[in-house]
Amino acid sequence: MAAAAEEEEGEGGKMAAGGGCCLRPFSCEQGLLSRPDGSAAFLQGDTSVLAGLYGPAEVKGSKELPDRTALEVLLRPKVGLPGVLERSREQQLRGSCEGVLLGVLHPRTAVTLVLQLLSCCLNAACLGLLDAGLPLSSLFCGVTCALRPDGTIVLDPTTRQEQEACAVLTFAIASVERKVLMATAKGSCSVEEMQQCLAAAQRAADTIFQFYRDSVRRKYSKS
Repeated sequence: MAAAAEEEEGEGGKMAAGGGCCLRPFSCEQGLLSRPDGSAAFLQGDTSVLAGLYGPAEVKGSKELPDRTALEVLLRPKVGLPGVLERSREQQLRGSCEGVLLGVLHPRTAVTLVLQLLSCCLNAACLGLLDAGLPLSSLFCGVTCALRPDGTIVLDPTTRQEQEACAVLTFAIASVERKVLMATAKGSCSVEEMQQCLAAAQRAADTIFQFYRDSVRRKYSKS
């Protein structure tokens, strides 16, 4: 399966002086593909991600793990073949998913997740895992913050806002105790500024987790 994603310019999120935050509107649809065991389309602002998840299934050769599921994440670029950047992000995404996936319940099996982008990818990955019915210790989501030169923080920034920022940070946050599963940074910022970005991302994560719950509730209320 090839995942598809599109990104266009639009208004990004923002962080108010009082510490409140808002994200671009988001929506999702689960179980829209018939071939994968789980799938989810996640739309946030003008960014869309289609994720497909296959497994647990039989694993062959050296990839088999005797005590847990072998998770493989495939990150597809919009055009061309995957490069060093995609391989690095695959490791980041896999680490975030492995932090909540209860793989010990499915030893000697394989799970393959195919998607694109990073922040929205984390959200689509969580919804795909939920749609496949895989056991998780908690939900997780991705939140990106852009730090402007004047010190203000923009949540869920557009591409243009990222280019104008002095630092861009992406966090993978678990719903249990707001634990940080993964963090990446591009650019330079102080430790204090990073902590401020993390606090803003954790507050925004609560909104995404509630959206997950509402989406799953709507899905099963229709069945």
